[in-house]
Amino acid sequence: MPRVKGSFVTRNRRKKTLKLAKGYFGSKHLLYKTAKEQVMHSFKYAYRDRRRKKRDFRKLWITRINAAARMNDLSYSRLINGLKKANVEVNRKMLADLAVNDMQGFTDLCKQAKKALK
Repeated sequence: MPRVKGSFVTRNRRKKTLKLAKGYFGSKHLLYKTAKEQVMHSFKYAYRDRRRKKRDFRKLWITRINAAARMNDLSYSRLINGLKKANVEVNRKMLADLAVNDMQGFTDLCKQAKKALK
């Protein structure tokens, strides 16, 4: 049986990997072996960080809510507890947006939470 070299399939696969590695530093965008390793790492980082981004944003929102709540003499946990008892369903993203852009609206929510806690 004759030997099959598979030239154009191999070349296309390598070209695809090198195209993905465009912009990397040093030999990582020039040599196939190092480019392939770096592209695999990059895919892994991208997958991981798509999940981490959700954690990071939630952390940021909680920090903003806590800072604004403390300006209204509440802690973050007491504010969230008070809002739950007052049956106010506002997610943390919207609460953080209110804390940054509409301080009066956030203060009204804090008053509702304080009333529900008493």
